[in-house]
Amino acid sequence: MRILLIEPGYRNKYPPLGLMKISTYHKEKNDEVKFIKGNNKDIREEFWDRIYITTLFTFYWKKTIDTIRFYYKSVSNPSNIFVGGILATLLGEKLENEPGMEGITIIKGLLSEPGMLGSDGVIIDEITPDYDIIDVNKNDYLDYQYEVQNAYITSTTKGCVRKCEFCAVKTLEPNYCGYIDIKKHIMEIDDKFGERRNLMLMDNNILASNNLATIIDDLIELGFERGNKNYKKKSGNRTIKQTKYVDFNQGTDARLLTEEKMKQLARIEVKPLRIAFDHADEENVKIYIEAQKLAAKYKVKNLSNYILFNFEDEPIDLYNRLRINIDLNLEFASKGLETSIWSFPMKYMPLDGEHCIDRKYIGQHWNAKLLRGVQCVLNATHGVVGPKAGFFEHAFGSTYEEFIAILYMPEYYITKRKINSENRNIDRWKYLYYSLSNEERIEFIDLIKGNKFLKVDIKNDKIAELYECYFKK
Repeated sequence: MRILLIEPGYRNKYPPLGLMKISTYHKEKNDEVKFIKGNNKDIREEFWDRIYITTLFTFYWKKTIDTIRFYYKSVSNPSNIFVGGILATLLGEKLENEPGMEGITIIKGLLSEPGMLGSDGVIIDEITPDYDIIDVNKNDYLDYQYEVQNAYITSTTKGCVRKCEFCAVKTLEPNYCGYIDIKKHIMEIDDKFGERRNLMLMDNNILASNNLATIIDDLIELGFERGNKNYKKKSGNRTIKQTKYVDFNQGTDARLLTEEKMKQLARIEVKPLRIAFDHADEENVKIYIEAQKLAAKYKVKNLSNYILFNFEDEPIDLYNRLRINIDLNLEFASKGLETSIWSFPMKYMPLDGEHCIDRKYIGQHWNAKLLRGVQCVLNATHGVVGPKAGFFEHAFGSTYEEFIAILYMPEYYITKRKINSENRNIDRWKYLYYSLSNEERIEFIDLIKGNKFLKVDIKNDKIAELYECYFKK
């Protein structure tokens, strides 16, 4: 058969692991397989026995729909278009009812049962992925290079014991599996595609496993032990020995990080150790801080975290959690530790409902201008909040009040902070903003909170001058 594998043309960091496994499945049947990213008119004009289209986040709805429609007539029957992945799992019924999608085959969840793509009984999810299809040097139809390079991508567990309201894992991987032996797959990848340096583990809650010690033993057997120099890189006539790292990419659960489990993690080279910081209540903050200190105690140098906001939190919760990480960095430095924490704020988007297919959802304690302000600051920092206090306070403010003021500033002032500081535009704006009375500030925020700016008649001179700044470039 002629098989076409497609990933829509959105920008993403990680290659489509499901399509890589499907590629291996069909190549082992001696089928002709091509993988492309995005829409290609020449490829569309060819005939394909089957087309597989992967999907990612629900807010990529339009691009996903456009991709399916683009290739809809490239098969003899629309049932030969198989659509799977995150969006297809969460919004399968909506996809089926979308005009122009009639008859396509929706695959929900993992390909974890025998014979899901044929009558041969093969479990696709257990197949070794085909790394050749994502290699721009080997795939003439691929002009996109994924950010994650030179890494194995796999999982040592599946699912999560938590059922968090904001998380899709309970739907995507509903059953928790506490151990997957990856050694065979890693060795097969080495034999077929060449050795990779790093290991990207996509486990959703590895610390929930009762087999953590066995998993760590496996990783050590594969060469990822602490202090290793097991990766040999050719540089001219020289061979350079480099460290092989493990990245628990989906984040670890601070509530499950005990001293014994940290001892296990400390046996391997982890870079970074990601720890989720989703909750801002006192108990979870305490647990998170203890987890970070425990990691520092075991000399983990690179720490990272995901900070969920726009869910049930308030803006002050985001600022305080960011500040906690800055204070921890200062504490580590004062003790002579080399540990540093990098934060990645992540805006919550609903899994269903009106705004699951766009990025317009606004949490009950937020407004459009505040959310846009956070995005503008993060755009300037490339989505990362670094460990340096000075950098943090310049970007986000030295106090919560200053943080809110920064978010409410005109977008041009946030993104072009340097030039608007030099010409004193920001000083003037802040002077007027801080001079407002409580009643005036409520009136002013009511004008800008929707992040839509129209010429209106404003009687208050200070508010009028502040508002005029949103029309200047």
